[in-house]
Amino acid sequence: MAPSGTGRSSSSSGQRRTIHPSIGANRRRTNEISDPAMDRLLKSARTSGSLNLSNRALREVPDEVYQCLDAVGDGEKWWEAVELQKLILAHNNIEALREDLRKLSSLVVLNISHNKLACIPAAIGELGLLKSLDVSFNLIVSLPEEIGSATSLVKLDCSSNQLKELPCSLGRCVELSEIKASNNCIPVLPEELGNCLKLSKLDVEGNKLTLLSENMLRAWTMLTELNSARNSLTCIPDSIGVLSQLIRLDFHQNKISSVPSSIKGCLALTEFYMGANLLSSLPADISALSRLGTLDLHSNQLKEYPVEACKLHLSVLDLSNNSLSGLPPEIGTMTTLRKLLLTGNPLRTLRSSLVSGPTPALLKYLQSRLASTEEEVSGSGTSPMKDEVITMATRLSLSSKELSLSGLGLTDVPPAVWDTGEVVKVDLSKNSIADLPNEFSQCSSLQVLILSGNKIKEWPGTVLSSLPNLSCLKLDSNPLSQIPSNGFEALRKLEILDLSGNPSSLPDPPLFSALPQLQELYLRRMQLQEVPPGLLSLHQLRILDLSQNRLTSLPKEVKHLTSLTELDLTDNNISALPPELGLLEPSLQALRLDGNPLRSIRRPILDRGTKAILNYLKDKIPEP
Repeated sequence: MAPSGTGRSSSSSGQRRTIHPSIGANRRRTNEISDPAMDRLLKSARTSGSLNLSNRALREVPDEVYQCLDAVGDGEKWWEAVELQKLILAHNNIEALREDLRKLSSLVVLNISHNKLACIPAAIGELGLLKSLDVSFNLIVSLPEEIGSATSLVKLDCSSNQLKELPCSLGRCVELSEIKASNNCIPVLPEELGNCLKLSKLDVEGNKLTLLSENMLRAWTMLTELNSARNSLTCIPDSIGVLSQLIRLDFHQNKISSVPSSIKGCLALTEFYMGANLLSSLPADISALSRLGTLDLHSNQLKEYPVEACKLHLSVLDLSNNSLSGLPPEIGTMTTLRKLLLTGNPLRTLRSSLVSGPTPALLKYLQSRLASTEEEVSGSGTSPMKDEVITMATRLSLSSKELSLSGLGLTDVPPAVWDTGEVVKVDLSKNSIADLPNEFSQCSSLQVLILSGNKIKEWPGTVLSSLPNLSCLKLDSNPLSQIPSNGFEALRKLEILDLSGNPSSLPDPPLFSALPQLQELYLRRMQLQEVPPGLLSLHQLRILDLSQNRLTSLPKEVKHLTSLTELDLTDNNISALPPELGLLEPSLQALRLDGNPLRSIRRPILDRGTKAILNYLKDKIPEP
């Protein structure tokens, strides 16, 4: 039963305040809104705590918004009214926010983008619960220093304004995870932003930045996206290498002349955009970026592409409009390349028809050149003997604990592998090894085992079960027969598994649930017709590669992979995506869809990248 007293109370946080009913009635008379639709929205807001007044041609914020609780109408249960927590005023003609904004002390989300604001009131700093503030696409010249008092702020979007600086006080907003300040006139970022240790996304594209602070980058170890395109930067700070979680890095259209070798520290990088700069060379260390899928180097001054960079597993490489006169034939080994752009180079060793033709034909030609070169080298007798190479690699492993015997034409595993003691990584890729001897079981400290590109047919279960610390296993490109149903049970610590190119290898059913710690799973070229259901229970999975298969659909249960940051579905037969995939935004940073007959998403949306696709899908989820 409703209380019989004269006061009324409401608060979303449990605190109660009392207002005499007659005061509310007087306010209704003086600030009455004649629009019935507006009345309904305000009434609904007092129940839900959320008010959306976007696209209503408003010139100012109605008084009733600032006094939402004081405008309770006849027949409403004022004792059930709640404070406003979410206010959306986007796409109007609002020219000012009043200091009355402080009355909305429970606001968590405020969106007043796409208006005509010239400034933000100091009262913004009194919104202690505010987590998301969007003031993009206005005419704002400066943000008030008081914004630093909104210390709960997690997301700030002030892009497409006329800002000449960001306030130093933002450094007090230590919960900030995302800052968008693109398309302004900012020449320098305040050093105090280095205090925002939780920052994961920074977008400052289209400003007047001339440098990025070494100290700030060193502090942002959680950064996954950095977009500083279309500025006046002349260099990339060496501290870029500490950003081990960085997935997308965009420096296109600056004045940068070199990439520091420290880039090798960005081990999670999947997209790197350096087009329209002043690069004349690339560091060999770029070859360490094993997850890099897109490398954009167009419109620079490159005279050569380093042989070391041919080790990258790229799907897109843009070298157009540079000064390349030739290409290393090793590019022909980059079998993951779907698009290699070379137009606008003074290439003399390649026919123009190859340069402008399909990428597979160009790669095949480069492979043939590489093969003939290798034959010449092997016939010259100048290549070192295998035994000498193994001896040297064994000596190095004593200090590094890593033994690399890749590409030596080995048919058996040499005893040096288990004689080296506490080795933690063994690379035997690109050989002709058919099986693992029992002596391999002596490598009890082994954490990483790379057997890619060999001739292994039988699942080496006996050896694997004796390697208790194994966290990474790569068996891709082997003629592997079907894995036993209990094949994964001894690998419960496994974090990385690559079975690509082994179409008959998966056990039936694929018991991926036996790998609870798996973070990366590569199943390229497996002739899969559906997503193996067992992998949808891998809640720690961050990278899933299902490219070059025969998938026709993606199950909606993919939404359960909440840790996923990369999903590669290129070159399948998928015509539609489940809307539930959109629920993985913002965790999913890289979604690759090229080579699918997608008909349900328009090309302009696909061209705008992962975030646009996920938001589009999220909007398609039916209302509950």
